[in-house]
Amino acid sequence: MFVSIDLCLVPIGVGTSLSPYIKECKRIIEDSNLVHQLGPNGTAIEGDWEDVFKCVKKCHEKIHQEGAPRIYTTIKVNTRIDKLQRFKDKIHSVLET
Repeated sequence: MFVSIDLCLVPIGVGTSLSPYIKECKRIIEDSNLVHQLGPNGTAIEGDWEDVFKCVKKCHEKIHQEGAPRIYTTIKVNTRIDKLQRFKDKIHSVLET
């Protein structure tokens, strides 16, 4: 099943600067070859359900390995079965009107 998610992963217990941890997740997402878009408060990721959630798991594993004792994550999940709709399609649809 094709899925798009908004992922916001927040390491807890690592201080106030989270960018080193987010950079690690960004690398994992890029290595997964999933379509993604970094935002100021999270990352949009789209692809096959199994691949997307495997990527989220890898991010959690890596951030724990990097010393975060706890991670708080919010994920918004979107699936559609009537048609394939990618991020660029959604954005184009809004800007077009």
